[in-house]
Amino acid sequence: MKYILLDRDGTIIVDKHYLNDPEGVELFTNTAEGLKAMQNAGYKLLVTTNQSGIGRGYYSEKDMHAVNARMAELLAEHGIEFKAVYFCPHAPDQDCDCRKPAPGMFDQAIAEFGINPEECYVIGDKLCDVELGKARKAKSILVRTGKGLKEEPKCVGKADYIADDLLDAAEFIKRSTNE
Repeated sequence: MKYILLDRDGTIIVDKHYLNDPEGVELFTNTAEGLKAMQNAGYKLLVTTNQSGIGRGYYSEKDMHAVNARMAELLAEHGIEFKAVYFCPHAPDQDCDCRKPAPGMFDQAIAEFGINPEECYVIGDKLCDVELGKARKAKSILVRTGKGLKEEPKCVGKADYIADDLLDAAEFIKRSTNE
């Protein structure tokens, strides 16, 4: 099986700064189309998301799960399914091995699904997403949605591809698979 690990806020859904209300979930343009194209190309989808708002006490794990459920519900209408959602609940100053770019969430996915990281893609809107992929020798794609435009200069030469959005990323993956 081939897998794509996707960041949540700024990549799949609009980053609304410590989003804790499912009613605030908003998909980017081309999100559903891009994710559907990835699935149609034979990839299973996983989410890896830093959720420091939990560690900072801004919202609960239950709130985060409600946001994730709303995101999954909106995408299920398009036939899109996430095999798992991994999250880091820690604040940046807490010592953990799961806060991206640390590979803890990727390692969980490897253990759970028997993933070969070198056959994976990691997609996100920040340098930490690109670095997560590189930490496990996966291909990394930066999307220009969310914080991606601001992060792009830091990712040039590190990301395998810089995409306008998830549909552009899916098209790159499809081209790369066919080569």
